[in-house]
Amino acid sequence: MGKPAKVAVLLGSDSDYEKLSPLFEVLKEFEVVFSAQVISAHRTPEAAHAFAENAEREGYEAIICAAGLAAHLAGVIASKTILPVIGIPVAGGPLQGMDALLATVQMPPGVPVATVGIGAGANAALLAVQILARSDKKMADKLHAYKDNMAGKVAEKNKNLQAKIES
Repeated sequence: MGKPAKVAVLLGSDSDYEKLSPLFEVLKEFEVVFSAQVISAHRTPEAAHAFAENAEREGYEAIICAAGLAAHLAGVIASKTILPVIGIPVAGGPLQGMDALLATVQMPPGVPVATVGIGAGANAALLAVQILARSDKKMADKLHAYKDNMAGKVAEKNKNLQAKIES
């Protein structure tokens, strides 16, 4: 049996950690093996390149990159690996994440980055889980249960709404 699949989480700044706590909560909920570190596309480009170039060999199955402002981290990582890269634009600066969103989503042909909403760490983690679940039946079963639970909550909210309308 091989090593378990794992996900890398790269933060452009340690100040993004608190904003992205739901990301880590989801990864832990699904028992995903992950590592997290601060790497800057602009301040430590050599480290970013080295990480991306070695990630597949290190057993990573997906890389989640969170960055604000110019938000080049996900694109720099995606340019150096064939692994799926998920970008999280982080709110900050005068544009509150719109600049980061556009920088993350507007990648040139040949360098795709899957991009979630501004600060949507939980969705980034769930997308990584979906990638891993394609080859991990236990994780796939847990993901099906998670989605069934979400649907059940919506059905319950609808039931409550209908009761309010009828009274």
